[in-house]
Amino acid sequence: MSVENYDVIIIGAGSIGTPLALALAERKLKTLVLEKEASPGQGQNKCAIGGVRATHSDGSKIKACLRSLEIFSTWNKKHGDDIGWIKGGYLFPVYTERDEAVLKELLKIQRGFGLNIDWASPEKIRELVPGIAAKDLRGGTWAPEDGSASPLLSVNAFYRRAAKLGAEFHFKEPVKELLSEKGAVKGVLTSRGRYAAAWVVNAAGADAAAVSELAGVKVPVNPDCHEAGITEPAERFFEPMVVDIRPGDKSKNYYFYQNWEGQIVFCLTPQPPIFGHDRRSTSEFLPEISKRMLSLMPNLAGLKVRRTWRGLYPMTPDGFPIVDFPAALTGYVLAVGMCGQGFMLGPGLGEALASHIAGSPSAEDREILAGFKLGRSFAGQEKLK
Repeated sequence: MSVENYDVIIIGAGSIGTPLALALAERKLKTLVLEKEASPGQGQNKCAIGGVRATHSDGSKIKACLRSLEIFSTWNKKHGDDIGWIKGGYLFPVYTERDEAVLKELLKIQRGFGLNIDWASPEKIRELVPGIAAKDLRGGTWAPEDGSASPLLSVNAFYRRAAKLGAEFHFKEPVKELLSEKGAVKGVLTSRGRYAAAWVVNAAGADAAAVSELAGVKVPVNPDCHEAGITEPAERFFEPMVVDIRPGDKSKNYYFYQNWEGQIVFCLTPQPPIFGHDRRSTSEFLPEISKRMLSLMPNLAGLKVRRTWRGLYPMTPDGFPIVDFPAALTGYVLAVGMCGQGFMLGPGLGEALASHIAGSPSAEDREILAGFKLGRSFAGQEKLK
């Protein structure tokens, strides 16, 4: 069997693997992406609702997503592809004294990492989201430079650009074996062939733990299920992604926005979590999220829901990604456990990872990855999951 040689092999052509391939191709590294599905973004990427925010509680996430925002927001101008980008901002309205205290404390951290975010008055929030419930509204945090884009338009734009720059994509070709010798990566084996590379990146999303077993490296990534939906189009009447962090009867929080086509896209975080790989829609989702959304914005009542779907959030115990170079196997790279935020993290993480692999990471590249080590305790918790 002949062996094809590459600098880097990426397992997975989704929210992380595809923009990483682009960043590597821009650095002239010979890159191969192996994907078990038939085209880019057919795993969890197509289940994402499209939000892109740097409004996080952690410096590594903030810095990675600030880079992502730059890539999303300038893509059309630089490359000519309409990816459905809208700079609508992210709004976290609060209705309790406790939530107000939590978000105001986070403001100090967020501003310290360069995030453009402020506390909005109840009057400002009602201006941003006409019809939002006014009773007990205390204000909220408002980050105007966050936004949204189409996951499928974006991943395909990244794929076309990466391929144009020389990255190779093999679809319907799952990895069967990860090859190593004397503690170092040598390549991979698939049903179609053997490929050699000094670097192999696990960007397999919900399958990350199983793929990592091929490398002999255990990762604490366990998918849980989240449902989402979309309405018919309506005349545009608000801009931000609205995130209601109050818990409900069967949910931790929920969020929604109006996309570039005028449709309301919405998602809910179930409580307790539903772990596993089952992606079948449930009968509980629409009653729960409808009740919650209509209590916040009664003027959504007349909109018809077109469809719902269920995707997987590859979760870690603390809600932070694992992006690291495990010492147990030289050349093996983890880009896993995005906890449902792979779409917004992907372009920024791709840039930082590509710089490390190319041997020229900046101080900020190092700072981004420093927060995502595999060897951490996993004892903390992401405050804005």
